Amino acid sequence: MLPVPNAAPVVAEASREPAEAARALIEQLRVLEDMKSAISGLQAKIAASFELAQRQADAAAGVPAPKQGGAAAAQIALARRESPHRGSRLLGLAKALVKEMPRTLAALDSGLLNEWRATLLVKETACLSAEDRCAVDEELAPDTGTLDGMGDRAIIAAAKAAAYRRDPRSVTRRAAHAAKERHVSIRPAPDTMTYLTALLPVAQGVAAYKALKEAADSARCSGDERSRGQVMADTLVERLTGTPGGISKVEAQLVLTDRTLFQGDSEPARLEGYGIVPGGWARELVGLAGAQNPSGHVKAQGLPGQIQPAPADPGFVVWLRRLYTAPNTGELVGMDSKARLFPPGMRRFIEARDASCRTPYCDAPIRHIDHIVPWQGGGPTSLGNGAGLCEQCNHTKENPGWAAKPLADASGVHALDLTTPTGHTYRSKAPPLPGAAPLPGHGPAWV
Repeated sequence: MLPVPNAAPVVAEASREPAEAARALIEQLRVLEDMKSAISGLQAKIAASFELAQRQADAAAGVPAPKQGGAAAAQIALARRESPHRGSRLLGLAKALVKEMPRTLAALDSGLLNEWRATLLVKETACLSAEDRCAVDEELAPDTGTLDGMGDRAIIAAAKAAAYRRDPRSVTRRAAHAAKERHVSIRPAPDTMTYLTALLPVAQGVAAYKALKEAADSARCSGDERSRGQVMADTLVERLTGTPGGISKVEAQLVLTDRTLFQGDSEPARLEGYGIVPGGWARELVGLAGAQNPSGHVKAQGLPGQIQPAPADPGFVVWLRRLYTAPNTGELVGMDSKARLFPPGMRRFIEARDASCRTPYCDAPIRHIDHIVPWQGGGPTSLGNGAGLCEQCNHTKENPGWAAKPLADASGVHALDLTTPTGHTYRSKAPPLPGAAPLPGHGPAWV
């Protein structure tokens, strides 16, 4: 283990020599930053070596060549307590540094670059051949301090210019293919807000923004008291969903206790795709605060387990589905099925229980409801043997050497163990549902 400088003696003497103590503390910060960079360089070397060793082990086990080493990134992610997506990027960074950019790796080892700025150099040269990438690495010579003092933008500009000089055609082709990367993503923001982000070709992005801006300017000129930003946001929601509130005909999974819903309890709720939200906000969303349902009347409909408010606006419909949980633990009541595929009701149970992918450190949305013990291996179609996984993690789990098993956790919370080809086991527990008592040791653990 690398030694870590101890700041305690300096702090103890701060009252006698404050200027000298301050200088020493700054020097320690620099030493620690250099150590972080050196550790990142060592992690890159280890990751590249592990991927090679995994390929060799897969080849010896008879795994087809295209699939050899396919699960290396997932194992690196678990070891570094990162998501599988982040693990793939870390492995790509490691291979590029070790095989094609030795001078950037040397700068990382010496502390002249941190891991993020080394990542920028790798990213901006990704379109080049191995030979050209090596040439750009030699041209920039990061290990000599040529990039010292540069910020992120300056480093990106230097890497782009060097890459274009080596192979302008590849750089141009990369820009032309960038449109294939367009996507829309969502991530939580504080205070029950969220960031809805779209990566678009520049012409489409500018056109969309201009249309929203013109709508806002028109509304403001007509006397609308909302700010320009508020009108643009409201217009975006209305045009995407077809309704001003943006809720009708769109299913939003909201999990809350009956006490929070009907008795004004302070227990928070959980909104799928976002996380924990205040109980009062949840009541307003389902219309019980009076905005959409002034009568506050709630009546049971024909199907057991379903409730529907009687809204004033016929276009605003909210369905509530009762999910019963065990006392104290908050574990959802179990159910089994003889079918191979999880029926809709059971899928909703598992999605509500797991919230996001159950692989440790992965927060990706659930795409597949997976048998923890495979169905073909005798695993039942049940809540206990079911887990929500993202698409990538579900495919990774099918690689040779991976295994998972459900646990009879003493706390009553659904848990499973995931074992990797190297024999390391990681434990995953379902997140606590609203109303469940906090449990010690909750979350993933390396066993």
